[in-house]
Amino acid sequence: MAKNQKIELLHQKRAESRAGGGEERIKRQHAAKRNTAYERLEILLDPGSFHEIDAFVEHRSSNFGLDKQKFLGDSVVTGWGTIDGRLVYVYSQDFTVLGGSLSEAHAAKICKIMDMAMRTGAPVIGLNDSGGARIQEGVESLAGYAEIFLRNTLASGVIPQISVIMGPCAGGAVYSPALTDYVIMVRDTSYMFITGPNVVKQVLNEDITSDELGGADIHATKSGVCHLVGDDETQALMMVRELLGFLPQNNMEDAPVEPSTDDPLREEESLNSIIPDNPNKPYDMKEVIEKIVDDGYFFEIQPDYAANIVVGFARLGGQSVGIVANQPMVLAGVLDIKASEKAARFIRTCDAFNIPIITFVDVPGYLPGSDQEHGGVIRSGAKLLYAYCEATVPKLTVTTRKSYGGAYCVMSSKHIRGDLNLAWPTAEIAVMGPEGAVEIINRRELAEAADPVAKKAELAAEYREKFAHPYIAAARGFLDDVIEPKETRPRLINALQVFQNKRDENPPKKHGNMPL
Repeated sequence: MAKNQKIELLHQKRAESRAGGGEERIKRQHAAKRNTAYERLEILLDPGSFHEIDAFVEHRSSNFGLDKQKFLGDSVVTGWGTIDGRLVYVYSQDFTVLGGSLSEAHAAKICKIMDMAMRTGAPVIGLNDSGGARIQEGVESLAGYAEIFLRNTLASGVIPQISVIMGPCAGGAVYSPALTDYVIMVRDTSYMFITGPNVVKQVLNEDITSDELGGADIHATKSGVCHLVGDDETQALMMVRELLGFLPQNNMEDAPVEPSTDDPLREEESLNSIIPDNPNKPYDMKEVIEKIVDDGYFFEIQPDYAANIVVGFARLGGQSVGIVANQPMVLAGVLDIKASEKAARFIRTCDAFNIPIITFVDVPGYLPGSDQEHGGVIRSGAKLLYAYCEATVPKLTVTTRKSYGGAYCVMSSKHIRGDLNLAWPTAEIAVMGPEGAVEIINRRELAEAADPVAKKAELAAEYREKFAHPYIAAARGFLDDVIEPKETRPRLINALQVFQNKRDENPPKKHGNMPL
């Protein structure tokens, strides 16, 4: 074969690989409002930056007629490219080829780029659109999944891993995304579940749709599996690009600094009046955050799950920071099972990737009740405590209002290695709120009072005057300073500079035994 013919053959094979499962299947993919594997990569990556590998790989099975259903590249596209000029490794499952089902060859392609990512210290992004294991290959496909799960686990905390669910993700396929740092779903066109609606119907006689069982909104609001939801595929992929902007390439690097025109010395006068005079009246903690961070921009994670706590990324003085904040607008900002686990996961992600943690505290305590106790709030609350105690990145804490009981200890207090603990003058730090405290301390006095309600109000006011303020904690050094709210932004930016080279170390060990 002449040289020109060989080059022509190469072009033909490349075109065959990019054709996926064929024109008819691509049309069906588009009719379902879903892009092809290559189209998704074009949206996600910087233009012209994608370099494909293993485009000529084919599956090796001949079971059940598979030898007559071979496609170049099999059912996944793999390679690398850049996002905002930074290297990322990607795989994009191709639903037009045998339903995107995972074969031994498919898994080997994914494992290869994950291994490359670990060796070069760059993030991995998986675009999931697969019908699951290729049944015709039997245990070989299951072995492929297990190989991927192992790499997800070994890469955890070393390089960022992001999963985007762009179609079905069922059975064993859900465990790889669950092992990654972030899961992003597409509303109406993606879903995740261990067992599908047909099995649920057969076993439990329950009629339920795929979307009701494992759609994006279900996982974003009820299960907490999903961190972000896009209204369409393009929006979901843009979320990946934005998220990566807050993360480093790996655990040995720092997140990129984005210079801002927002003055680092800016004081925000409106913060001085944002806390209501009535201590039981709510206010929006997100508004507080937005008034402090660069350009008022806060990239919230899991905004619709456990909304009584807020987590997400922002920048202060151009530096990427992770923010954890109680939300008085929802359940008075109380900690419960879901909020504790949501915050603990976020804190550990920030700590793994060298992102400072800023905590805004307004917490009345833990949510009481048999549902919480029987559901394991003790164990879940301990997860949050463990995450804060274990974290060695700079930890800055601002108490805006209430900080009561065990929740005071948990929310990045000085006692669990908080680096800088500030409070506003409106802060109330005590074992419990004034009303609850006087019911215990003055129980006999209240019982003998002619008007118990009026007496309780009087005693509560006295307790608040004596104890419900930040100065007792400040006198003991448990707070480093009490500041005017308007000063919060410059004080935090200064602290980030002061503590940028801090060194905390945990005792040598294989790993801790977190209360999972």
